[in-house]
Amino acid sequence: MKGFKDFIMQGNVIDLAVGLVIGSAFTALIGAFVDNLIQPIINVFGGGNVHGLAFLITNESTRVDVGAILSAVIAFLITAAVVYFVFVLPISKARTLDRRRRGLPEEEETPLSEDILLLTEIRDLLSTQRDPSSDPQAGPQD
Repeated sequence: MKGFKDFIMQGNVIDLAVGLVIGSAFTALIGAFVDNLIQPIINVFGGGNVHGLAFLITNESTRVDVGAILSAVIAFLITAAVVYFVFVLPISKARTLDRRRRGLPEEEETPLSEDILLLTEIRDLLSTQRDPSSDPQAGPQD
C-alpha cells in the first residue's frame, strides 16, 4: 500500500490528473466555440446549400461534410495553440527559473544509451575504412 501511495504522490501523476481535468473542460469549451461560431461561418461559404460545405453522393446517408472536417481541424489547432501557450510554455519557463533560483544546472539532453553509442562507433569506423578505389562495385574512377 505504501508503494502505491508513493506512486500516486509523485508529481507526474498529479500533473497528469490535473491535465486530464483541464483538457476535458477545455475540449468542451473549444467544441462549443467551433460549433456555434466557426461552423456557421464555414457554412456561409457553402452557398444556398442548407448543408453548408457538405455534399450528397447519392442520398442523405452518403453526405460528406467538409465543413465538419474543417471545424475539427480548426478546433484541434486552437486547442493545441492554447494548451501550448497557456500551459506548456509558462510551466517550462517556471521550471527553468526555479532550477536557476536553486542553483541547479540546466536540464541536459538525455544521454544516448551504450547500444546507440556502440552502433555509432561501428558505423563511423566502417565509413572511414571504406576506400572507394578498392570497392569492386564502385566501378572505374574518373
